[in-house]
Amino acid sequence: MKINWGTGIVLAFIAFIGFILFFVVRMNMDDRANHDLVTEEYYKNELVFQKEIDAEKEANTLPFPLEIIRAEEGLQILFPKDMDPTKISGTVSLYRPSNKHLDFDLPLSLSNAHLLIPDKRLLDGRWDIKVNWNYQGKNYLVKKSMTY
Repeated sequence: MKINWGTGIVLAFIAFIGFILFFVVRMNMDDRANHDLVTEEYYKNELVFQKEIDAEKEANTLPFPLEIIRAEEGLQILFPKDMDPTKISGTVSLYRPSNKHLDFDLPLSLSNAHLLIPDKRLLDGRWDIKVNWNYQGKNYLVKKSMTY
């Protein structure tokens, strides 16, 4: 059988399309490339975004800002000195972008001005931390990304 230039072009297109389809199927079947969405119900969470912006602005105007530091015992969250810790309520959310099964939330019930998250709860890697608290009717929000 003699292959002319028209047949060669058709065979080249078929080979190229097969090559592309092979890699598309391979990447869809590979578990290492399986990345979850950032959050479940993404559009529902977008509706409360303005409240978060307002709470972040309130937190930025504080004379003594909230501090998140890494200590020997774990992750330490230091609340502003001028706030009574017994009147603070809210949550601390720790989000692990690489694995949603490691995400967790902690409710705030403080007896002193700091919260300690034990070292054993945190694996090495990147964590997105969101501290959302209410004090005397005002909402505050601090977000920070850190590598632990």
